[in-house]
Amino acid sequence: MEQQDDQLYKVIEVCLLAGKLMLQNGGETYRVEDTMTRIAASNGIKDSHSFVTPTGIIFSMDGRDPTKFIRIVDRSTDLQKIAIVNNISRKISDGKISIDEAYEELKEVEHANLMYPAWVQILSAAFVSGCFLIMFQGKWFDFFAAFFAGAGGYAGLLYFNKVVQIKFFSEFTASLIIGFLSLFFITIGFGHDLDKIIIGSVMPLVPGVLITNAVRDLMAGHLVSGLSKGAEAFLTAFAIGAGVAVVISLL
Repeated sequence: MEQQDDQLYKVIEVCLLAGKLMLQNGGETYRVEDTMTRIAASNGIKDSHSFVTPTGIIFSMDGRDPTKFIRIVDRSTDLQKIAIVNNISRKISDGKISIDEAYEELKEVEHANLMYPAWVQILSAAFVSGCFLIMFQGKWFDFFAAFFAGAGGYAGLLYFNKVVQIKFFSEFTASLIIGFLSLFFITIGFGHDLDKIIIGSVMPLVPGVLITNAVRDLMAGHLVSGLSKGAEAFLTAFAIGAGVAVVISLL
């Protein structure tokens, strides 16, 4: 009996850890719940229930203890971690690894830093900014203005994310940097179309994954998660718009 209880606790810990990793790195609510349910079912727990929100997970089983809750504090986007957790979940379901081995692999994923180096992220944001400018029918003459403005804004975002643990402030500051850089480039003749430069440069800041997940959660019936993520996306969009508006108001 004691051995069964220990195994039960291990299964619950693996379910919660898998759900936590997916939710922290941009996973949709339905995917998190489905993954936890599949892991539990493959280990003999047929009647498991989970309640997932962007800030927490509750996991329980019919007629059994314990019911456990885990808090989600930090959220970002790392699709590689989600793919790895999905792969571990499949291996558990197929019986290729034990629950102890799965827990160790999930712990490795939790502590692993799979994000690209900061310079790669900044360089990518710079190229994306220039390409979005062209996509929005901007001129090639303004490409490098958007390139450098986007790089400066994204560098500011990464820096202020480390200094201040408030996303709104870092996003507002990043858009402010983009606005001032774009205005500076126009002033010295390095660019022509201020609007297109700013629009292209702020695109790497736009919460595309968050908006997509909010819509998918709402369509799947997860109203609490969908509305929460939608509100978070709205605040991000408001922060970007407010930063740009401050610069435009100075003209």
